[in-house]
Amino acid sequence: MQGAGGRKGKAKRWGNSRQRETSKLANQGVVDQAKGATKETWGKVKDAAKEVRESRQNVTTNKAHERRNRSSQPVKNAKNTASEKIDEFKERHSV
Repeated sequence: MQGAGGRKGKAKRWGNSRQRETSKLANQGVVDQAKGATKETWGKVKDAAKEVRESRQNVTTNKAHERRNRSSQPVKNAKNTASEKIDEFKERHSV
């Protein structure tokens, strides 16, 4: 009986070893899935951050252009007015 019992014990150990190996493989599959999901999520986060940064940069650039135009327009108007006055002065005082 010992021989039969010994065989059963070995068979159980082999079965347990196979089960452990199967569990390890299954666990590794779950780990790989989690890693993949994490990488995908991180990629989406980076894409969203880039999109927001670019959008804000475009808004900032547009506002800067508007401010420059608003600031430079009075200067242009003053220059044009001065040029007109100078031209009028020349015409009045030309011989």
